[in-house]
Amino acid sequence: MVFEVATIEVKAGLEQAFETGVAAALPVFHRAKGCRSLRLERSIEDPSRYRLVIEWDSIEDHVVGFRNSADFQTWRSIVGDTFAAPPAVEHTTIVLSGFGKVREA
Repeated sequence: MVFEVATIEVKAGLEQAFETGVAAALPVFHRAKGCRSLRLERSIEDPSRYRLVIEWDSIEDHVVGFRNSADFQTWRSIVGDTFAAPPAVEHTTIVLSGFGKVREA
């Protein structure tokens, strides 16, 4: 499993349009091969900055399969006009997950 983390700067005043566009695009991601989940996070300190976190089965499902698909073009046509700049995208994996009391030595 791999996470696509896209930091997206939205043009001031278009935040609601962007959020509505992401919601409208959910079916595009739902049908994408290897796409497991999607969440959109909004910065509290900078309300025009978002993080789109998408869980993929593999990096290839994202960068080869989805990026080369007609659905990617659909996604960009829905939200692309709201971008202040091209999204910064990176891929991550989980190295630690959980919350609990740390045992003292």
